[in-house]
Amino acid sequence: MDQELGRLEDLPQDYRDALRALNLVPLWPNLRGVLPPDKPRPKTRATHWPYQTLRPLLLKAGELTPIEKAERRVLVLANPGHGLDNMQASAAMYLGMQLLLPGEWAPSHRHTPNAVRMVVEGTGAWSTVDGEKCPMLRGDLILTPTGLWHEHGHDGDQPVVWLDVLDLPLVFYMEASYHINGGRQTPRPQHGERAYARGGLVPTPVFQRNAEGARRAYPLLRYPWADARAALESLAADQPDLAAVQLTYTNPETGGDAENILGFYALMLRPGQTLALPARSPAMVFHLIEGAAAVQVQDQHFTLAEADTCCAPGYTPVALQNLSSSGPAFIFIADESPLHRKLGVYETRD
Repeated sequence: MDQELGRLEDLPQDYRDALRALNLVPLWPNLRGVLPPDKPRPKTRATHWPYQTLRPLLLKAGELTPIEKAERRVLVLANPGHGLDNMQASAAMYLGMQLLLPGEWAPSHRHTPNAVRMVVEGTGAWSTVDGEKCPMLRGDLILTPTGLWHEHGHDGDQPVVWLDVLDLPLVFYMEASYHINGGRQTPRPQHGERAYARGGLVPTPVFQRNAEGARRAYPLLRYPWADARAALESLAADQPDLAAVQLTYTNPETGGDAENILGFYALMLRPGQTLALPARSPAMVFHLIEGAAAVQVQDQHFTLAEADTCCAPGYTPVALQNLSSSGPAFIFIADESPLHRKLGVYETRD
């Protein structure tokens, strides 16, 4: 049995006033709040954001607010457990659906939080990141790591939407969040997805230098969905008994995670498959790229259509089910695993 501790109300008022006057707080009445027994008490709630419900509101934002007044036209997918005004999907993850209309340009800037873009719909848009112009096609993952200049433009004729995933809540909590505006970038001819087009083969280091002669910390900025999908199908065919057909987006030079705080993955569910995920310490985000799936988080059930997004708190088992008996379902996953591993708090529970 957990020991019962003294309450703040048990202390005389004059003693409490004396502590407060000196910016002091007694630990014992607050100890269980910051160190609960057995496991954390996450604020993150299992939450579902249906794309077909939010999409009309996102397009309406395009009518109401020109890009010049928005800089980034985004509807934030906020988790009610953290308070909507805090704009958090979990303790360390921010999610937003961003809209770019034909002919628009979202100006170049750079900031301390890491970001990625998972393209949801539309063609003709591009992101220029650190001088590399990255086409934006459905299912593509595009990195904008900390400190790198990036801008977005649209040469097509239909709206383009993508899902932003940032470690903004963490960087803001550390009081290290800021941005700097810049001008238009001049694209360079190199493209990382060409140089790193085949698994197990990387360019010889002596030839991989930037204009200043240094190695690029993030040599691969665009991960085309066509390549990720083909890799998942190849893995599933090669290992038909493999339960979790999942791939990790990695840095091809280091073999580590694609970015240093959040982890990103592509998962394929075979027709009719149900996959039980163990309770792990990091929170998780699920975004359905193709197919139809059901997500169970404890006693909550979500049915995901294409482009739907949901999240699950850490220390919580999750079950994923492909609702089709004839075709696969493909899910993009983001989580806080790299951060938890760096901090030494990553764990899995039965």
